[in-house]
Amino acid sequence: MPEQPNQPASDGLDRSDRSEGDHPRRLRPSGGYRKLRSYQVATIIYDGTVSFCNRFVDKRSRTHDQMVQAARSGGKNIAEGSRAAATTSQTELRLVNVARASLEELLLDYEDYLRQHGHRQWDKNDPEALAVRAVGRQSDQSDQSDQPDRSDPVAHWQAYARWLEHADPAVVANTLICLIHQTNYLLDQQISALERDFVHEGGYSEQLAAARIAERQKQREHQTAPRPAAPACPQCGKPLILRTARKGPRAGSQFWGCSGYPECKGVRPLEASDGSDRSDRLKQGNP
Repeated sequence: MPEQPNQPASDGLDRSDRSEGDHPRRLRPSGGYRKLRSYQVATIIYDGTVSFCNRFVDKRSRTHDQMVQAARSGGKNIAEGSRAAATTSQTELRLVNVARASLEELLLDYEDYLRQHGHRQWDKNDPEALAVRAVGRQSDQSDQSDQPDRSDPVAHWQAYARWLEHADPAVVANTLICLIHQTNYLLDQQISALERDFVHEGGYSEQLAAARIAERQKQREHQTAPRPAAPACPQCGKPLILRTARKGPRAGSQFWGCSGYPECKGVRPLEASDGSDRSDRLKQGNP
């Protein structure tokens, strides 16, 4: 029966802090999968499956390899999808779906093992199942300072070690079934969030095109910004035109110069274009 664990904030797909390290900010953040609860539990499932298969499944059988590969695919596709988010939301969504399908396959393998070996599968309300689920719920709701770091697989393993290292294969298999149900629930929420983001915000190509259009509009507005009206030359009355000083202490700065240059060498500082009487600041000379 599917478990219904609490949904932690780390699987809400808040992309504002998903880029790891001090890299330049990208159009679509990516990475940050180590903070995802789904990835953290999928890592425990992978480690637990490797241990289970080595202890209780014939290493020469195809089942051994298939279970390990399915468990590996779960976590690795979550990570790969998270990294792919920077350039393609469709690839991210596809890889997360692959992770979900791989864990569903692994779930069936554990259910087959219990049935074929005559072991009972825990009901979701059995005390054993409730105890396993309580570990994740306690970690989500309590002060994190006294909890193991779930981004550290070794420390996270210790929270479930009494079941995963149990001598009875039925206990180990049932524990991993509980963890798979939890991860599948989280992945279902993650897939739904990705689909909503794609519908509301579009894919990477759409966002890139929208960003480019916005930048071009900004540049166009800057280029077409109205220039100040040209004042009249204080010496001859002809219109002044904007010029740029090519030498001297004000090289590179703009000023008003007479359109009748070189016959008239009247100039006016650019800031004096408001028509105020600035005759004391007039200069004569080459632009």
